Amino acid sequence: MAGAGRKSFAAAAAAIVLLGIGTPAGSRAADRFNSIADVIPAPAQVLPGRGVFALRTGTKVSIPRDPQAARIGRYFAALLLQTRGTALEVVERTGANPPAGAIVFALVSHRAKPDAGDVRSGPEGYRLDVLPQRVVVSAGDRRGLFYGAVTLWQLCTASAPVHGSITLPALHIVDAPRFRWRGLMLDSARHFQSPAFIMRYIDWMALHKLNVLGWHLTDDQGWRLEIGKYPRLTSVGAWRVPAGRAAARDIDPATARPRLYGGFYTQDDVRRIVAHAQARNVTIVPEIDMPGHATAAIVAYPQLGATNEPPQAVPADWGIYPNLFNVEESTFAFLEDVLAEVMGLFPGEYIHVGGDEAVKDQWKASARVQARMRELGVANEEALQGYFTHRMGEYLRAHDRRLVGWDEILEGGVPADATVMSWRGVQGAIAAAAAGHDAVLSPDPTLYLDSRQGRSPSEPPGRGTVETLADVYHFDPLPGPLAADGRHVLGLQANLWTEHVRTEERAAYMTWPRAAALAEIGWSPPARLDWPDFLARLPAEFRRLSGLGVHYSDDALAPPHTVGPHERHMSQDLKTCTDKLVLSLEDDAPMEGARAVFLIDIMNPCWILPAADLSHGSTLTAAVGQVPFNFQIGKDIEAIKLNAPNTPAGELEVRLDGCQGEPVAVLPLAPAADNDAVTTLPAVPLPGAAGPHDLCFRFTQRTLDPLWALDWVQLLP
Repeated sequence: MAGAGRKSFAAAAAAIVLLGIGTPAGSRAADRFNSIADVIPAPAQVLPGRGVFALRTGTKVSIPRDPQAARIGRYFAALLLQTRGTALEVVERTGANPPAGAIVFALVSHRAKPDAGDVRSGPEGYRLDVLPQRVVVSAGDRRGLFYGAVTLWQLCTASAPVHGSITLPALHIVDAPRFRWRGLMLDSARHFQSPAFIMRYIDWMALHKLNVLGWHLTDDQGWRLEIGKYPRLTSVGAWRVPAGRAAARDIDPATARPRLYGGFYTQDDVRRIVAHAQARNVTIVPEIDMPGHATAAIVAYPQLGATNEPPQAVPADWGIYPNLFNVEESTFAFLEDVLAEVMGLFPGEYIHVGGDEAVKDQWKASARVQARMRELGVANEEALQGYFTHRMGEYLRAHDRRLVGWDEILEGGVPADATVMSWRGVQGAIAAAAAGHDAVLSPDPTLYLDSRQGRSPSEPPGRGTVETLADVYHFDPLPGPLAADGRHVLGLQANLWTEHVRTEERAAYMTWPRAAALAEIGWSPPARLDWPDFLARLPAEFRRLSGLGVHYSDDALAPPHTVGPHERHMSQDLKTCTDKLVLSLEDDAPMEGARAVFLIDIMNPCWILPAADLSHGSTLTAAVGQVPFNFQIGKDIEAIKLNAPNTPAGELEVRLDGCQGEPVAVLPLAPAADNDAVTTLPAVPLPGAAGPHDLCFRFTQRTLDPLWALDWVQLLP
């Protein structure tokens, strides 16, 4: 706790800075000033002052003896050294007055009746005063002081230093968040990211005032968290053979079998990550999915399953599996054991138990599950999931924790203190709030970061839909009836599912800068949200991200992507014939190095090149690849229709002005049949035809796996 002398200094400092702040002529002056304060998220209130503060190597950072405030001052100095190369001198205050020309960090006591607009009484609120003679960052809580330091760092990195000096305009910022839950979810179950990357990801979150990391640690395709009592969860459940012929051919010499892919976090890894997150004001909410998305756990411990024929290997397909945990008392004991170790590692209030996409077919078919339903007095399988969720909620409540689940948990009844995360649109949040439950908005598709950010062929793999930076920024976090009564809305969260996000570099790219837009709509008051102004602040944002080594998307400021008539038209430049299930899929080869990315509707693999000029005839060249059909889509697979081939390897057929009728060109696939990567097929002539014509491209093949994909086409005179 701060001593009386330091409290007196803080009060005096507050009075001094208030005397130095100029009064704006009106709100429009403040609005204009906000546009030159290149801070994201936009502060609640920014008022201009008079003069500037010059910061250079050797400028003192004055920290109190309070260890928390001192740690934040040192963090700011280290951050500026890392990103600007400016070495500040951190000094501990010994008296009431800070040195002249210093940057002062101060924790202040709450006044009984704070001034109007003084938000420091909130745990995340802060005040930042820049004067020609000093800079003062003050808050009533270490969280607010940390965010004040982040804002000051953003001001210091908004532009390049001039002659080694960073010039800050005098200003007064009073700031606090709109919502208490400002989150990102990172899926480490589908693809494992290193502990070092997780900590960098947390760093980037903190520098945008994002404060919750949802960590998706278990799913059908992998169990990533070490559980001491059940070692097979990671020795077996953390490893799989990737889908596709290339992976099947990648033989591990140590086992003479296809090489396994995966990884897991030891409990020591988690302790380091959690400690790092706590120092950055980020709470980690671990997700242990149940009763569905449980295949990896059931492979490790088959007695947990609800079928007599449990899966034998951790799968590599994406989609929804039917494998659910059973409802035996021994399985509940297993899950409670797991949650006990989870709670020992993650000190936050919330534990996420999933609850989504629990297909009930195995429960319906199991005589033992049906008998248990009768024993428990449960009417149907939806109510059985409700019983399951209640059991987990009661266990967590007994240990002073709260359950979070996806919005499906509403369907079978939900524990009274459960928080609902609404992903199937916003209706789950609306229903949860109406029933008195806290809610977090996390709707697909707008806040799903695995969607493409733009239409350029350089976009990494992901969902085929495009969710731009503007789409995220314009998301309304209080829709419908929540606008009138949003007291149950904790906040919002964007989710990075990683089925198609294989690398850490791509995980960063898919996140930024869309997470910056999320940060602003989660932090800034509605009156401060202004898309043109946000765009004006993006160049400074990009410079900061570059300085931090973040691989980010600049699509929002990039010129439109265009293709000339005789250039290569990548699959992303073409139109899919339908939009049933469009994905941006990565080739499965080569195992090392760059791989092609194909835009494909897996329910109808067919492409259109619109308005091709065939007036004088053309030569067509096409490049093709094959992707594994590793999608669990249930009965929908019956709707996929394939054209029968005329040769063993099949053909790429080209039709004019529609996908029916006789082909105008046929490209045999034999040259590509045994190539795991992309093959350029021999060119073929196209007949002349007056005027523009659409070209339809469709493969012939007998089986779905592997699925042929078009990489690019080119028409030459």
